[in-house]
Amino acid sequence: MNRDNDKGKTLLRRTALVAVGAFFLLLMLIARLYYLQVYQGDKYRMLADENRISTRVLIPPRGSVYDRNGVALATNEQNFQALVIAEQTPDLDTTLEHFKKIIPLTGEEEEKIKKEVRNNKKFVPVKLKDNLTWNEASAVLLNAPYLPGVFINEGLNRSYPLGIYTAHFLGYVGAVAENDVKDDPLMMVPGFKIGKSGLEKTFEKELRGQGGNVKLEVNAYGRIMKEIERDKGSAGKDLYLTIDSRLQKFAQDAFGDNSGAAIVLDVHSGEILAFVSVPSFDPNLFTTGISHKDWNALLNNERHPLTNKAISGQYSPGSTFKIVVALAALESGVIDENTTFFCSGSMSLGNHVFHCWRHWGHGKQNVVEALKNSCDIFFYEVALQLGIEKIADMARLLGMGKPTGIALDNERGGLIPDQAWKLKKYGEKWQQGESVIAGIGQGYVLATPLQLAVMVSRVVNGGYSIVPTFIKPNLKEKGKIKKLPVSRKNIEIVKQGMFEVVNGEHGTAIAARFNMDGIKMGGKTGTTQVRRISMEERRSGVVKDEDLPWRLRNHALFVGYAPQDNPHYAVAVVVEHGSSGSGVAAPIASKILQEAIRLDIK
Repeated sequence: MNRDNDKGKTLLRRTALVAVGAFFLLLMLIARLYYLQVYQGDKYRMLADENRISTRVLIPPRGSVYDRNGVALATNEQNFQALVIAEQTPDLDTTLEHFKKIIPLTGEEEEKIKKEVRNNKKFVPVKLKDNLTWNEASAVLLNAPYLPGVFINEGLNRSYPLGIYTAHFLGYVGAVAENDVKDDPLMMVPGFKIGKSGLEKTFEKELRGQGGNVKLEVNAYGRIMKEIERDKGSAGKDLYLTIDSRLQKFAQDAFGDNSGAAIVLDVHSGEILAFVSVPSFDPNLFTTGISHKDWNALLNNERHPLTNKAISGQYSPGSTFKIVVALAALESGVIDENTTFFCSGSMSLGNHVFHCWRHWGHGKQNVVEALKNSCDIFFYEVALQLGIEKIADMARLLGMGKPTGIALDNERGGLIPDQAWKLKKYGEKWQQGESVIAGIGQGYVLATPLQLAVMVSRVVNGGYSIVPTFIKPNLKEKGKIKKLPVSRKNIEIVKQGMFEVVNGEHGTAIAARFNMDGIKMGGKTGTTQVRRISMEERRSGVVKDEDLPWRLRNHALFVGYAPQDNPHYAVAVVVEHGSSGSGVAAPIASKILQEAIRLDIK
């Protein structure tokens, strides 16, 4: 009996021990489950979600750009691109082999993909192919089981409907480069484009917008099962310019095969109505990636289509600068409307002889006649009496010698020299002969076409300091335009001279004159040398400018305005190596002003 009791007690103890052990094991299991589900629940929930949820950045539509009449200058077109996330594909090489069977890749493209995968974090999408058609994008989606980590992103490509006509002020967009400031997560998205030049660059943040994102549920093969959540972000702001696309196209076409630039301004507001630099280029080439062939063709073109000549081209203004010198002389009291100088065709200063363009001279000239005939001797004499400082002061007052502040990069400031500038630049004193040459806009004097347009605008609008702009100023800004310290009487004298240039008997631009129901134009021609003319050539007169190689011919210039009695439009035209301001630049400017009048741009 006792033996049976002992056995029972032993069994009971063992059972109790097993029960206690099982209880502790249960407690440990409960504790572990509690730890995993409560304390570590967020971690494992996140890991589970990452296995089934894919978050992708949404690129917002870039703001469009329109002209003053609502004509689209820069828009967006639908674009499909194939991307891959390295951490979602077990073997990138195998994935690429499958992808190439659907969408061909060059060796260079494949190497670039692998390099980007190596250089980026594994969760960052890398572009496989851009600008896919709908059929190509569909083929990639249909083959998703063989392309783990690959997905199609639907985006927008920048498009420039007017192509070459807007390239130099709009600029273009391009891929984000390593040296671009990464101030927005959008700039990390493969294939994302930002403004690289022109207004696209200047107004990049406004046009870019705010990126969004979309959360997608995907299966083990990466196939999208459903959309879980979407934040659209916000589209970029649209931009409305002062440009009139009709006048822009007309002005550019007016150059034909010539090289140069033209600017048309509203003389009262500074609004830029046309902005031409020729030859131009097609900015659409840059949105999809320009080929080496096309890039080299642009780089090696002797007429430099990539250079924005309207703001980066610096030219001797030549006789168009006589407007500045005439106004400076009148304002300083060196001359009045009745002051005359005699032009015999040349004048001497020390041992040097300075020639007028008209070898036999113009005879006695007052300021109006001197402007009409573009008499060099008159302005040599005036410049000597004025001195370079007063000439420089008037030039700067009229907007020359420094950048205008236009909303474009790469604007050059031109050059208005004075005594301090020469001393600093060359360590030498200013010479009287240099004032003589500056009096006809040559020597050290340089200006951009935009500066020339501003100069003539400030004169013919009655002496108001307008500033060129692509964005229409509001009424308050218009009211802030300051009056320059220049008398109305002297401005009218200069304007009379400009009117005679085009409409007076034997005026240098008489061949370009027009009369549209009483509306006429005024202006000033200019022809500037790009090489020194030898005394032998000057005496013989055998070598004609048009017979020289293109790059050795004179530049042709014209600045003008219309209507003559109530100026509204100002134009500046520079034709590189055009030989003659009166024969080439003035007719182009005349056509442009006539078109502006026909269009009646308000």
